[in-house]
This record gives sequence, structure tokens and C-alpha cells, in this order.
Amino acid sequence: MVKTIEWVDGKVTMLDQSRLPFEITFLTFSDYMKVAEAIKTLQIRGAPAIGIAAAMGIALGAQELKVKTGDELIEKLKPIYREILSTRPTAVNMKWAVERIENVLLKNKKESVDRLKKLIIDEAVAILHEDIEVNRAIGRWGAPFIKDGSTILTHCNAGSLATGGYGTATAPMIVAKEQGKRIQVFADETRPVLQGARLTAWELMQQDIPVTLIPDNTAGALMKRGEIDLVIVGTDRTARNGDVANKIGTYTVAVLCKENKIPFYVAAPLSSIDFSIRTGEQIPIEERDPEEITHISGKGGRVQIAPEGIKVRNIAFDVTPHKYVTAIITEKGVFRPKDIKQLMKAHSNLETLRLKP
Repeated sequence: MVKTIEWVDGKVTMLDQSRLPFEITFLTFSDYMKVAEAIKTLQIRGAPAIGIAAAMGIALGAQELKVKTGDELIEKLKPIYREILSTRPTAVNMKWAVERIENVLLKNKKESVDRLKKLIIDEAVAILHEDIEVNRAIGRWGAPFIKDGSTILTHCNAGSLATGGYGTATAPMIVAKEQGKRIQVFADETRPVLQGARLTAWELMQQDIPVTLIPDNTAGALMKRGEIDLVIVGTDRTARNGDVANKIGTYTVAVLCKENKIPFYVAAPLSSIDFSIRTGEQIPIEERDPEEITHISGKGGRVQIAPEGIKVRNIAFDVTPHKYVTAIITEKGVFRPKDIKQLMKAHSNLETLRLKP
């Protein structure tokens, strides 16, 4: 499994996902601004992965700051937080990662500056390692909902490339395969940046999971024919009522599932659930460069496919209301959307809330 991002010898190394599937190229950064640019330009993408990148970018920025006290370091880091958080507003994982680093600094601000800078690095690396274990747990909880012989549809990319490793939506598929279940996957191409075609299809092929690439507008026809048994997608931010923000087109897939009586599952690490917001209407939705719509990239570079001067709306995410979500797969178990809010309560009896296959 290709490593998406690592901290190596005081620098951040990441796989350049913008070059896949044609080239496997790794980038190395010693400047937090370059990490922020990599997040913005989709050289690294996927909610968990950009949370890790944000933490490591902050760690890089902290090493360059010339300060004498913990209080000074905390203050000087604020512009770095803002720069990184401004890159991708929809995914909550960056905010979560920033808050983790802030908490470490506040708890230890009496320590020496050198010690605090080391603690930031340690926390960023811990976020990476924890993410991999969280994804494995999602796989263990989600795999029982996949039957032998199932055909699964997924939209966008929520595999190892979108995380520290193992993936979220793909984790139950990987575990199901390890259990000896015969599965196959349909991957939506995921216009306009083609994360499904370029990334998900490539990843699943690397892992010997049978995968078939389809245009986004084919999913409904396959559902009507009975060729899809269940859908598993990832999420960039989930509200505490179970509304889910994911790559544009996810809402369409969920509505089609409801019409065709197909289970629609969302793989959501707790780091991607924003318990501070009540509904999906409060989730900020990113709009991106019109050229992602008017041009297409390939081995030969970018090619224009739309009339010059055409007006464009490039909405990067949509929100799927919880009524369309069958269940949410977390590292703590599989839950109905209405029960997600219980995960923020320390004394909830999760065993009574977990769904059984």
C-alpha cells in the first residue's frame, strides 16, 4: 500500500496525487506554505489526509519561528493556522488537527520552546498513526455488512490515498476481501477532477480488488438493473444529526439508493464528525476553479473541452440529508444517523446503539 504522507528527517514527504495514475511522484517540503499550497491544489486530498498534512505543516512552520516563550509560540502560530485552514473549508479534519496541536501547547506552555516544537512534531506523527488504526477499525466494523458476492458502488476517493493509510470507505472492502468474501466494486469517475477514475480505480487495482470504472451518470441505470448491492462512501464533514458532506454527486447517489432500496453507508472516522454543528446546512461548501470544469487533464497536459468564456459553477461538495443514510460506519461501530450524537457523550451505552449486519 503506497504511503500518502510521512514525516521524514524534519520534512514532510507526500505522494503527489495530481500526477496519478500516470506517475508515482513524491514531494518533499520544508516550508509550511508549500504544504498549504499542496492541500489547495489537490496534490494531497481526502479529509483525513489533509488533516494530517495540516498538522505536519504546522510542525514545519513552528520550527522556523524565533520565539523565547510558550506564549509567544502560541501567538505566532495563529497566522499559520489561518493560512492552512483557508485552503479547504469543507473538510473538518484540518480544524480538528489544529485544535489538537493547540491543546498540546496550552497544556505544556511552561515547557521550553524547543520542547514545545518537538511536542508539535510528535502530535502530528501521532495523528498519522492513529488515523491508520482508526481506518482498520472502520474496516472491521463495516466488513460484516458486505455479503459474499456483493457488488459495491463507491463515489470519489476514500481509500488509503485519502487517509494516512488503509482508507475509510475502502477499509470494509479490504477486510471483506481478507475474510475471503468475493466482492467487486463499481467506481464512479467523479467529475470534474476524476478522483474515482484516477485514484480509486488505481488503488483498488493495486490491491487486487475487482473494480469497474463507470461514468457518474451510469449509477442509476445499474441500480435499476439490480447490479449494485450496496454503496459505501466517505465524508469530509458530518453534522451531529447525521447529515453528510461529501464530494459533489454523493447526494444524487444517495437519492438513487433510496429509490432503488439499496443500503447507503458512510464511512466516517470520529475526526470527520463535527459535533459543534447541528445540521448539514451549517457546513461551508467549497467552490473551486472553473478550469476544473472547462479543461481536462491527461498525459498530454490540460485540454480545453468547453467554449471560451462560458459561465461555470464548480461546487466541490454536496450535503446528503441523514434520511438518505442507512448507517454511518465509525471506529466505534456502525450507527444510525440519529444515534451519531451519542458518540460525543462519554457515558453512552454504545453496545445498545450499534447496528448488527
